[in-house]
Amino acid sequence: MRDAEGDDARQGQYADDGQHGRQQSAGSKSFAHGPLRLPAVRTLLLDARSAMASPNRNARSAVVFGRLLGVAFVICFGTGLYSYFLQQPLPGMRFPTQPAQLYQFTQGVHITAGIAIIPLLLAKLNAVMPALVQTPPVRGVLHLLERLSIAVLVASAIVQVVTGLLNTYQWYPWPFPFKQVHNALAYVIIGSLILHIGVKLRVIGRYWRARDSYDEHGRFIADAAVGSELLPPALASEGSDSAPDAAVAQTVTSYPRGVTGRVLRWVDGAPASDSRSTAPDTDAPEPSRASRPTPEATAGRRERVARRGFLAGVTAATVGVVVLTAGQSSKLAEPFNVFGARQRHRGPNDLPVNRTARAAGVLATATAADWVLTVVGPDVTRTFSRAELVALGTTEAELPISCVEGWSQVATWKGVRMRDLLGSVRAVPGSHVRVTSLERHGGYRVMDMGPEYAEDPTTLLALELNGEKLDLDHGFPARIIAPGRPGVLQTKWIEKIEVIA
Repeated sequence: MRDAEGDDARQGQYADDGQHGRQQSAGSKSFAHGPLRLPAVRTLLLDARSAMASPNRNARSAVVFGRLLGVAFVICFGTGLYSYFLQQPLPGMRFPTQPAQLYQFTQGVHITAGIAIIPLLLAKLNAVMPALVQTPPVRGVLHLLERLSIAVLVASAIVQVVTGLLNTYQWYPWPFPFKQVHNALAYVIIGSLILHIGVKLRVIGRYWRARDSYDEHGRFIADAAVGSELLPPALASEGSDSAPDAAVAQTVTSYPRGVTGRVLRWVDGAPASDSRSTAPDTDAPEPSRASRPTPEATAGRRERVARRGFLAGVTAATVGVVVLTAGQSSKLAEPFNVFGARQRHRGPNDLPVNRTARAAGVLATATAADWVLTVVGPDVTRTFSRAELVALGTTEAELPISCVEGWSQVATWKGVRMRDLLGSVRAVPGSHVRVTSLERHGGYRVMDMGPEYAEDPTTLLALELNGEKLDLDHGFPARIIAPGRPGVLQTKWIEKIEVIA
């Protein structure tokens, strides 16, 4: 590894813009306009790379934001799988019914982590931006495949978080089914993430710790030996077989004159220099060595300030979006719920509504005077009016309604226990149940319930909500409420309950 001074001298974004730099630039340009056109492309890429240079865009920043993104994606993947299998269980799957707030917690974490991914993903993309214009763009078949895998990872991550965010508002401006595509993209992201970590393992290990990434002055240590694509332009060009190509890298070492150059130097953390003359002023008094900061210390301080400012901004953005949306599923954050799709305690029966009776097309059938619930057992079939259901005996339960869109709220439900209702048709213990809604269309008009829910004493055919008769938009005349299940499986406007096994 080379020493810190050598690294600093090679970083093009920190070089002086004196006469020597202009002479190198002129020589390189004349070469670029010769009969060989490839150096012209390299000049363009290196120029773009230099324009993107910043203390925030290095391998250490990429590792920091990458591991935060990795944790967030793994959390979303695990909680998302749990939600998916609750809705589409594999044969033999059984799920815990207690604690009753389990799904409220897992789905709240899923949505919150997914929202936090948005600023973290933008920060990560900002950190790796110079890698977009690396030279040469492709170094072989394996390198091409690596870059394609990163493109797949980035594209799928962007589509996943954008569609997931819009899903919380129940807005679907696309032709494909959200649930199936969301589930498939989760596997694509995790697979691409594992591949990406494997490819970048040396870089991740090298820059995992801050103390190994910066020198004693706070300047980033660019280590070309680990294969990072986020090296300064001059260092990235080392190892080239072409001397003119190496010279091309020097074309991007200069800053413009005047105020613009000073501002760019300050943003990049580069030491100030006077570009008007490369000759030292021998008449000017030289400050004492004790009071004069070294160029290395000055550059390190500016880099450190720039990095900390950027990290503070990303942290504020991430904490902000989490706090301002988590209130839709968390009581503690409820006062700060500014951007959440649902506001708790707002709606009929003091509870938000996702799907109204009008949208479901049940305004007439749900309010019909002759409505009855049909319960089909192995040998016995019975029908119940609402008054007859009440006569069976009712009980109360404190259960959350937790929706896949992320909002949730605990409410007081009153109704007939499911196990008592099944007992009235002589269903055997351990039976699976199928519930059918009055809705004529919709992916959740028919719902299957495993025996763990059917036998739980808190699973109710709800008739009342928060001390009042069930509102029509909340499922009147009767609906299902069970512990630890997604809201889409808490079927409303019940028409029939069948014992299927």
